[in-house]
Amino acid sequence: MFFFGSHSWRGLSGRRYKLKCVLSKNGMPPAGVGGIYIFVRRRFGFFLEALYVGKAHDIRNRLLGHEKWGRAYWYYGATERYILHPVRDEIDRRRIEEDLIKGLMPPMNDAEMGSADPAQEAKRARELKNWFSARSLWGGKPQVS
Repeated sequence: MFFFGSHSWRGLSGRRYKLKCVLSKNGMPPAGVGGIYIFVRRRFGFFLEALYVGKAHDIRNRLLGHEKWGRAYWYYGATERYILHPVRDEIDRRRIEEDLIKGLMPPMNDAEMGSADPAQEAKRARELKNWFSARSLWGGKPQVS
C-alpha cells in the first residue's frame, strides 16, 4: 500500500492536510461521516495532480454517486480519490475546502472562491487589472482608478 497510501496536500495558508487514498467503497468511512475529498490524476507513477476538491457531510454517499467523477475519469484522467475524515463541523469543512482549492487550483472547481477579506479581494482585482493592461506591458505605469 506504499503506492496508494496517504498523501499530504498543502493549502494556500501553507497548512498541510494528510488525506488517505480510497480505491474502492470498502476503504471508505461508514455512512454519516463528513469530510473533504480530492479527485486526483497520477502522472508517471509518483506525480499527483488535484483535479477537484469537495466537501461532504456524508462522504461515503457523496463519493459513490458523485456527478463529476465521470467527467474527472474520462476527460481529465482521474485515477483515484483521496479523503480526509472525520471533519464533523461544517465550518471546518468549508475552511479546509477553501484553503485547498485556493492552494491547489484544481481545474474542475469551476467557481472561484472569494476571500473573507474584502480589502484583499480589491487588491487582487487591481493587480489583475494592471496585469492585463497594455500600458504595463511596455514598461509604463499602470493607471490607478
